[in-house]
Amino acid sequence: MRAPLILASASPRRRDLLAQIGVTPDEIVAAEIDETPEPGEAPRAHAARLARAKAVPIARLRPGAFVLAADTVVCCGRRILPKAEDEATARGCLELLSGRAHRVYTGVALAGPGDDLRARLVETRVRVKRLSGAEIDGYVGSGEWRGKAGGYAIQGRFGAYVVSIIGSYSNVVGLPLFETHALLSGAGWRAP
Repeated sequence: MRAPLILASASPRRRDLLAQIGVTPDEIVAAEIDETPEPGEAPRAHAARLARAKAVPIARLRPGAFVLAADTVVCCGRRILPKAEDEATARGCLELLSGRAHRVYTGVALAGPGDDLRARLVETRVRVKRLSGAEIDGYVGSGEWRGKAGGYAIQGRFGAYVVSIIGSYSNVVGLPLFETHALLSGAGWRAP
């Protein structure tokens, strides 16, 4: 009998991405942690730390299971952009990203039976066209940005504004599939 897989995320995007590679978690347990960056914490270190911080406590509660956790960070330079929860935040993010390249980091952690912890950090560069005021107004009006890191969802309407991507597309959506599959396979977890 294989060990169960717990997804430490309530994100429907992560569930959908896992389904694309034939992975269905046995259970979903959202990790409740403080996601505030530590003083001076770089974006890549922040994403890696949060992924581990989500996986470890749930793995302690379920020692016989595999626990998969991830955290996605959108940044301009060293500035970590927030998850947009209101229109002003979304607008601020879009204005900052307009006409610029930025980076998206996702930390992925897999805690397995026997205190095994494996992790990956994936970086994708995204370049956004210069957005007009009308384009920003239209996107903010769509509401698609709610709860999204950096105030956008590349898999939705915002995709029309992306000039180029260097790296993993699924990373920008919220879970780098190649690396996640490699972590699961390397740890010995197999889909039924």
